[in-house]
Amino acid sequence: MIAILFAATTLTTVAKADDKPSAPDKDFHLYLLIGQSNMAGRGKVDAESAKTNPKVLMLTKQLTWELAKDPLHFDKSAAGVGPGLAFGRSMSKANPKIKIGLVPCAVGGTSIKLWTPGAADSATKTHPYDDMLKRVQEARKAGVFKGIIWHQGESDLNSSEKYGEQLTELIARLRKDLDAADIPFVSGEIAIFKPERADVTAKFNNVLHELEGKVDKYSWVSAEKLKDGGDKLHLNAESARELGKRYAEKMLALQKK
Repeated sequence: MIAILFAATTLTTVAKADDKPSAPDKDFHLYLLIGQSNMAGRGKVDAESAKTNPKVLMLTKQLTWELAKDPLHFDKSAAGVGPGLAFGRSMSKANPKIKIGLVPCAVGGTSIKLWTPGAADSATKTHPYDDMLKRVQEARKAGVFKGIIWHQGESDLNSSEKYGEQLTELIARLRKDLDAADIPFVSGEIAIFKPERADVTAKFNNVLHELEGKVDKYSWVSAEKLKDGGDKLHLNAESARELGKRYAEKMLALQKK
């Protein structure tokens, strides 16, 4: 009963904005979830997916706040379990005095070129970057952005030679558009599920590694030992959750710097 009452209070506090919105809650920490399908999640939804935490919320497609549960994303009908929810739970566990707000914006199948202003994704009839900014503007009425997690690259494996520059530009643009110059940014390695793609994937992942130390408040998470759901592309639910925990660990480390 206490948990239910707390949840109701939380949702009332950060839900719909009226004509004169109150100031953002400094104890409502927002996290932007962006990238392509392995951030959006393609793991099978299960009983664990429906479990909620009254201190972990998500911004829905309709721009309202609800208790977070999988699927967080809505990019495609295949959306399922991704790393976001486990990330949010881990961040909440590390600091139980605050609320966590997850802002899911990933779009499956998108290359990094589509994460630029004005770019359109014909497959989903969306504008990934522009749509993300609209959700960011709504979310920040309620809380304060504290970090960004990014999992993308399957569509850019063959273009690793220019990916570092593209990702650096994206990070700078996000920090400018979020008016958060030092917001932590964590990217994720691409898992190697196809032996014949091991070399090209490792080369791509090295680009992510090399940005650490060059870009302030940046780090990356390993995809080592993660497993796919049978398609040699998308993480299964268990691995997606493990990835989320890894994101939280790196995010917490960056926030302490």
